[in-house]
Amino acid sequence: MQLTRQTDYAVRVLMFLGIQKSDELVTISDIAQHFDISRNHLMKIVHKLGQMDYIQTVRGKYGGLRLEREAQTINLGQVIRDFETSLDIVNCNKLYCPLTGACELKPILARAREAFLQVVDEYTLQDLLRNPQDMRVLLNLDASFDEVLPLQIMDAS
Repeated sequence: MQLTRQTDYAVRVLMFLGIQKSDELVTISDIAQHFDISRNHLMKIVHKLGQMDYIQTVRGKYGGLRLEREAQTINLGQVIRDFETSLDIVNCNKLYCPLTGACELKPILARAREAFLQVVDEYTLQDLLRNPQDMRVLLNLDASFDEVLPLQIMDAS
């Protein structure tokens, strides 16, 4: 099983935002540059993350992005389900197969998919952010602050 780029990039965006200082806003261009991802492609992913309340988007001259929720409340399995259009490992209906009526491969792979989802459901964004300073160094970000976790969500009022 391989996740789509859209899901991969969505998780990367969440991780990038998760290692930021709690009051820091990040632009789409910043994320695109650090991961060498097309800004236009990333805009679609960020838009969807915002619609699903994973991230908060702030408009204006000093706008940007930040996590909408605490990292420990963002479930990895749910993010994958939200971004994958199909989690089927094989599509027996797409190509003609004379064994479709008697083949046991599809139910076996369905069980494998469920096992995969069961495992990723055990993890949150917080679990992916265990080494924020190392991640910041690898991304050439300022790693001088002591602790970024737990993330403090700013009240918009």
